[in-house]
Amino acid sequence: MNYLKIAAVLLFFIFTSCSKDTDFLIPGTVDADPNAGVGVQDFMWKAMNYWYFWQADVPNLADDKFPITAEGSKLYTEFLLSEDNPADFFRNQILFSEDRFSRFNEDYRILTQSLAGINKSNGLKFGLINPSGTNDIYGYVRYVIAGSDASTKNIDRGDIFTGVNGQALTLDNYRDLLFGDNADTYTLNMASFQNDEVTPNSEEIALTKLEGLQENPIFLDKIFEIQGKKIGYLVYHQFLNEYDEQLNEVFGRFKSAGVNDLVLDLRYNPGGAVNTAVLLGSMIHGTNTNDIFLKAKWNDKYLQVLADRGSDVRRFFKDKTPGGAAINTLGLNTVYVLATQGSASASELVINSLDPYMDVVQIGDRTRGKNEFSVTLVDDRDNNYVYTPTRVNKINQNNEWALLPLAGRNENSAGFSDYTAGLEPEIPLKEDLANLGVLGDLTEPLLAKAIEQITGQSAKRDFTVKMPIDVFVGSEMFTPTRDNMYANGMLNEK
Repeated sequence: MNYLKIAAVLLFFIFTSCSKDTDFLIPGTVDADPNAGVGVQDFMWKAMNYWYFWQADVPNLADDKFPITAEGSKLYTEFLLSEDNPADFFRNQILFSEDRFSRFNEDYRILTQSLAGINKSNGLKFGLINPSGTNDIYGYVRYVIAGSDASTKNIDRGDIFTGVNGQALTLDNYRDLLFGDNADTYTLNMASFQNDEVTPNSEEIALTKLEGLQENPIFLDKIFEIQGKKIGYLVYHQFLNEYDEQLNEVFGRFKSAGVNDLVLDLRYNPGGAVNTAVLLGSMIHGTNTNDIFLKAKWNDKYLQVLADRGSDVRRFFKDKTPGGAAINTLGLNTVYVLATQGSASASELVINSLDPYMDVVQIGDRTRGKNEFSVTLVDDRDNNYVYTPTRVNKINQNNEWALLPLAGRNENSAGFSDYTAGLEPEIPLKEDLANLGVLGDLTEPLLAKAIEQITGQSAKRDFTVKMPIDVFVGSEMFTPTRDNMYANGMLNEK
């Protein structure tokens, strides 16, 4: 009997019968002294050594940095001990100097819940503005999450605040006052916009952050019938796998109603799941599974894995949802996308990946400029550190840290990915603090401009922006996932 064949069959059974996000095994690396108390740093180094996009550019992550010997183990342990705090170890020892986006969290539950749109929040989504040449900060409300504490208060889109708990917001204190450890409950000091100036008033709004608040990213969908045209309008705030079927249902309604023009509002969408971006692109343009949606550029290690198993870096338009439903596609040749500085990662991926196939008319402001994607990593060595929900009981119980490092870069079918400075709009139109408008209202400036383009008839309205909004930072940047784009669900696609 051929025992090598038996062993191969057993290994195949072991690795394919488990619920995993990967179908390969990372080669062994040097081990640390198990008594040194550096388990978190050990996980960080090994996970980043394999998955990090810039692994080859970080000397401390070099494959030959620590030989797999007793002496190598000693040197490796000493290196891990160089930083007592795992967060400092991550930042100072293994992060590439040009990396703007890789993240970590001390509790993988908080990070993975945020990937599903679940966060500790009072439901207020806002942008912060820092007037040029000053230390002052003021905020404006973008929208309010349904079912949140803010939804029960007298506060809404366009409202302005200049202080918290009686303290004026500044560059020095806004983090602590709005996002700090003691900011679960706070009172906003409101302001008015009068004579082209933001002026504090006496109104106060008390807000409380709730654990486990889940935001439905499908904020609003409408169908307008204007001058013989049926125009679909979708306000979409995050690319979340959990709402893929519901998103397809929205496009089912558009399709049944005969929608032949679409305004996709991504102005406050910081990104999310790559797979959902592919699905949305398919719902907009088409379901030809031979058409390339994106080409992913991984590091050399994972590229070799893809080559060994006969896979490639391409991802194609889809014809079915993850639940098996046929994708409701509009088959459009033109789409109008509303975007701002708050549009990032997966939002930009949709714009860039659709561009070779159709006319993508971007209206608004320049996007943020994030073309890299991440993989969610936890201390599950047998799954190559990739987070898989069904393997939570396999995660090292002594290490709850999670990483969200940049693992690659997406380019479109034409090979373009150079938009780190953001994607410029064909039709520039900044949001106006003096006339922010109501999302979904035909008089809201960005939507009105899109309707004007679709109908071909210019309205007798003035689109002059009196007080253009240039956001210093948005509230989404203080969630665990910030503006990340993640590709976990696509690792095993062939």
